[in-house]
Amino acid sequence: MAEHEANVAQLHHQFPDENAEVKDITGAPLRKESLVGKELVETARSASSHNEPAYDDQKGGLNTIDGEEPNAGEKAALRHVGESLPVAAWLVAIVELCERFTYYGCQGLFQNYIQRPLDGSGGGPGALGLGQQGATGLGTFFQFFCYVTPILGAIVADQYLGRYKTIVVFCIVYIVGLIILFATSLPGPLAHGAGTGGFVTAIIIIGFGTGGIKSNVAPLIADQYTRKKMAIKTLPSGERIILDPAVTYQRIYMIFYTCINVGALSLLATPYMEKYIGFWSAFLLALCMFAVGVTVLIFGRKFYVVRPPQGGIITDAFKAIWVMVKARNMDAAKPSHQAQIGSGRSLPWNDHFIDELKRALIAMRVFVFFPVFWVVYSQFSSNFVSQAGEMNGHGIPNDLMQNFDPIAIIVVVPILDRIVYPAMLKAGIQFRPITRITVGFFVAAAAMVYASVLQHYIYKAGPCFDAPLACDAAQNADGTASGNNIHIAIQTPAYVFIGLSEIFLNVSGLEYAYTKAPPSMKSFVQSMYLLTSAFGSALAEALTPAAKDPAVMWMYAGLAIASSITGCIFFALFRHLNDMEDEMNALEAREEEEDARAASVTGTPPAYEKV
Repeated sequence: MAEHEANVAQLHHQFPDENAEVKDITGAPLRKESLVGKELVETARSASSHNEPAYDDQKGGLNTIDGEEPNAGEKAALRHVGESLPVAAWLVAIVELCERFTYYGCQGLFQNYIQRPLDGSGGGPGALGLGQQGATGLGTFFQFFCYVTPILGAIVADQYLGRYKTIVVFCIVYIVGLIILFATSLPGPLAHGAGTGGFVTAIIIIGFGTGGIKSNVAPLIADQYTRKKMAIKTLPSGERIILDPAVTYQRIYMIFYTCINVGALSLLATPYMEKYIGFWSAFLLALCMFAVGVTVLIFGRKFYVVRPPQGGIITDAFKAIWVMVKARNMDAAKPSHQAQIGSGRSLPWNDHFIDELKRALIAMRVFVFFPVFWVVYSQFSSNFVSQAGEMNGHGIPNDLMQNFDPIAIIVVVPILDRIVYPAMLKAGIQFRPITRITVGFFVAAAAMVYASVLQHYIYKAGPCFDAPLACDAAQNADGTASGNNIHIAIQTPAYVFIGLSEIFLNVSGLEYAYTKAPPSMKSFVQSMYLLTSAFGSALAEALTPAAKDPAVMWMYAGLAIASSITGCIFFALFRHLNDMEDEMNALEAREEEEDARAASVTGTPPAYEKV
């Protein structure tokens, strides 16, 4: 009895005022379990190390049963584990794999397709003959457009059709663009001057298609996993662990990104098809693979869990943001605030909607610095391809080198997911998203340092030195040109560094955009994240005049410096969000509990339903 009273007194000491309301970052009441102190943490850690409960039911009654949310001591002491992906999530991943196979299989050839002339005099197969600057400019525009159009896809999904139906509609648009690209790349149309007009038309239509898919497929795969709160589970070995949704979402997006990069391996085949058959054959392969993805999407529809559209939520969000900006007050858009100041203004939303919007804006602050990374990333499919063309290929197509980016990701992701990250968690090291993103900026800087140094050595090598492909000594008897005498394989680390930076930066960005967005704004926040890539492409477009010899070497050096500085500023501004990670991740679970209670009273349908 004395021991029980001591435990009660200890907990009472940690909550000195039972009536005092403690709030989280959104102003909602904070659960008292999150305030349990150091003594409970240490007790739980000690018990966990012996595979024993901290307190049993006969003595303290504080042990959490399986399936229930752990207390603060258990959260700190027990191992956090991610769950396996449901079948529906794998189906979505296959659809994304096929779409990325198509996208990269085409886009990876664009630099040669645009830059080199049809007669092969530019050093290899070509079509439009617009030169390196023209190719970099059009290629960068395509990337920019593909990351602006997700806003349209988000509006259609969140307001009108829902994510699944929106993806189906934009897949049809995508197919139309692919058919135009294939048809105008055939030898006949190219010879009659249809190549440039057909190409521009195709990339605009494909841009609409891929944009509508991109803003919805990343949230759709995470929607298939429905656990929102941590839960205790006892393994057959007797070890008690925590099933942590945050760890599972990290795994979902790492697997999702792995599938993206498996699809990107289409560049193992399409450069050889370009070289030995023609660009049209590569574009036809991409079209056929996309048809496979659409088939999986349609025939797997009965397995998907989807969230229904929410009406005019996106347009209301922009209206509310405008009210906030004009008043310079984030609460100004709340009906309660308008009533308090006596404005008499009628607003089409409630206070809860504004709280959700504020949460979304908190998430989007993190994305402000991402355009710097996207400028770096864009080099791997544009100027890196041209750089490889200035080297001695030894029979290797210059656009084949891009495959080392997805290969690096495919190799490293399982190592991180199954070995490195679990070992860090077991050691008590929390590798939070803000830290991972910061590491990504520095790895991206390393890629640019390597590219700059490599470009310097290309200029030091003969026969054309700082004018690769342009001197008489580089011209071959068959009308093609050879690069300087430095092996193309030396470029490999630049692509590997880009791939590693994507794992830390882009995967974490996708994860952050989903987990920090309120339920009604998943596609909207995802489109805002993707929009950062469009801004990055716009910045890359501004650098197009530097995409020529020898200025390109200094452009790489400047990007290395910019990425390093951005990483430092980013961490300084946002590192405090690492400490708030679990709290922010718990917000959605609380909101869905409130929605479920409201649904039980009003009889409204649940937020999630089968297609």
